[in-house]
Amino acid sequence: MFGVTGDLARKKLMPAVYDLANRGLLPPGFSLVGYARRDWADEDFAQLTYESVKEHARTPFRDTVWQQLSEGVRFVQGDFDDDDAFDRLAQTVRELDEERGTGGNYAFYLSIPPKFFPTVVQQLKRSGLSSPSPGRERTPWRRVVIEKPFGHDLASARELNATLDGVFPPESVFRIDHYLGKETVQNILALRFANEMYEPIWNRGYVDHVQITMAEDIGIGGRAGYYDGIGAARDVIQNHLLQLLALTAMEEPVAFDADSLRTEKEKVLSAVRLPADLATGTARGQYAAGWQGGLAVGGYLEEDAIPADSRTETYAALRLGVDTRRWAGVPFYLRAGKRLPRRMTEIAMMFQRAPHLPFAATDTKELGQNALVIRIQPDEGITVRFGSKVPGTAMEVRDVNMDFAYGESFTESSPEAYERLLLDVLIGDPPLFPRQQEVELGWRILDPVEQFWAEHTKPEQYPAGSAGPASADALMARDGRAWRRL
Repeated sequence: MFGVTGDLARKKLMPAVYDLANRGLLPPGFSLVGYARRDWADEDFAQLTYESVKEHARTPFRDTVWQQLSEGVRFVQGDFDDDDAFDRLAQTVRELDEERGTGGNYAFYLSIPPKFFPTVVQQLKRSGLSSPSPGRERTPWRRVVIEKPFGHDLASARELNATLDGVFPPESVFRIDHYLGKETVQNILALRFANEMYEPIWNRGYVDHVQITMAEDIGIGGRAGYYDGIGAARDVIQNHLLQLLALTAMEEPVAFDADSLRTEKEKVLSAVRLPADLATGTARGQYAAGWQGGLAVGGYLEEDAIPADSRTETYAALRLGVDTRRWAGVPFYLRAGKRLPRRMTEIAMMFQRAPHLPFAATDTKELGQNALVIRIQPDEGITVRFGSKVPGTAMEVRDVNMDFAYGESFTESSPEAYERLLLDVLIGDPPLFPRQQEVELGWRILDPVEQFWAEHTKPEQYPAGSAGPASADALMARDGRAWRRL
């Protein structure tokens, strides 16, 4: 694991490894080798791992599980361009392999800034770590895991892929989009294809539009070095939200395997069309000072290490079309932003209004559109909104909700996304990982928008704690629609 001193490794990856071990899903010889610049001994890294597990693990801490896991914890100190350090790493891994009986199977997790990916991948090749040693009965596997962003545009994504292709075969490259590991994201497929109830109305004949939202109530925190110059669209729309769009709009796969799922997602992404006028079909904003949770907070330009003239957006919204027989004419609205009223991610399928209502206008003045809302976080579940008569002597119809919540329906809590994804890496099961074609299609969609923004617009200021810039509301109002309330 490269980059073990970072927040991702400490708060997500190491606890996920422990949780897998606690659930009996790791082999007894499983070993974890950390690589970073810190001048640590094995015991220092083991202590960091222990503290991370105690603080962030989802499952209860058990000494017996930790003792077994800790026996395979090692640390190698070095820079990414340090040949000697990578040779020490190779030696450490070989010794662990003999001592713990791991069969020569190695997974390399690159929890590091994307600019270091090529250096580390080339070092893995130079030191022989990326190539299995001959002479074994069964050829061991080598797998490399990289975190999004997969490049910052189409050209850089292709460049990164060429670097990876020069060292690892395509089936050994796992591009982690942690959103795809969430139980509720996978439940989109179960909802659609394990039930007959919704599929007949999952099309342009009944759906008016679809809203996909990822809202955060926090600012950029300590991520200024990464976030500035990237922005909301590159950070989450190009990967997370376009993946959610693909899962919502895809046709039924012939089987629940990696190739079948990816093929259907790629068909959808290749059919996505941008609005003819990007000035009116997109919106971008940047949070200003305001109030969040009863506290006064500063604006984006006041954050540490952010230039005063930064044009990086913290809010982005797009209207997209999907040119297929099922979805022709149905707009998909995507929005993502920081410093919004609350944290939530959801897919809302908004249905057309009934063509005729046999009630007086006053009876249905509070009746909205039927909706099917898939809540991805934080309160995972599904809401169905429909009209119902209000009790009483008068005929009054009003919207009501019918809720399904994971926490209430299942006794077992949902595993963390990284648990599922790490396990899939180890067993070599790739359905939840996007392949290069999906990554490139995502950049093909977003690149023209980013280019237009760079040349023609600057982000509109919106107060922290508000629902976003006025231009995003205007985008919807032009179509006679409105965003769901945050």
